[in-house]
Amino acid sequence: MVVDDEEDIKILFRQKFRKEIKKGEVEFEFVHSAQDAIEYLKREGADPVLILSDINMPGMTGIELLKVIKGNFPELKVFMVTAYGDDKNYQLAQQYGADDYLNKPIDFTALKEKIISLSS
Repeated sequence: MVVDDEEDIKILFRQKFRKEIKKGEVEFEFVHSAQDAIEYLKREGADPVLILSDINMPGMTGIELLKVIKGNFPELKVFMVTAYGDDKNYQLAQQYGADDYLNKPIDFTALKEKIISLSS
């Protein structure tokens, strides 16, 4: 699941993972707020293999979402994504149990390898 308030993130991920999606190797759900992510997890159960969450979003931040996810769905892998190389957010992400911390622009080659290894 990708959690990001930017609408164009869906297009970017679908373009970068076009072959993997077509082969059925990966499947993405996109939500545009931390609250939507929480509602999805409660409604659908904890079926995602991975949550990729932006940190800076209106309302609940990605760091706050991470804390909620790890408190309620500790088995879920959560990668935090940020456009800002911020030590404070990095420290908080580590403290709350982030499984990885990615800076934008995302290295999609490395991300693909991480995602494929998680889902196999």
